[in-house]
Amino acid sequence: QVRLVESGGDSVQAGGSLRLSCAASGYSYGTYYMGWFRQAPGKEREVVAIIESNGSTSYSDSVKGRFTISKDNAKNTLYLQMNSLKPEDTAMYYCAADLPRRAWWKGPSYWGQGTQVTVSS
Repeated sequence: QVRLVESGGDSVQAGGSLRLSCAASGYSYGTYYMGWFRQAPGKEREVVAIIESNGSTSYSDSVKGRFTISKDNAKNTLYLQMNSLKPEDTAMYYCAADLPRRAWWKGPSYWGQGTQVTVSS
């Protein structure tokens, strides 16, 4: 069965950096599409960044230029490097994965449990 486990969330000051990790198991890691999503209190979950099996990436406008998604297929791990963090980045961050399909990010099949990121001003 697919298992995704996030780590790396923390409390930081605005302008700081964090790197989130998502350890994946239970499937052919390299063939799946993967991404990071976040949900702030009182708001809907939103996509932050996604990466396809060929390495192609996409970012939400709110994080473009500050966040970088990457993956290490040898370690079955997905990363999100977050720089220049802002208070509005405060949220629970989730890792998600799915088989390659159109608009997969609208409803991923597999989710991690989340890791909390808190940015103070």
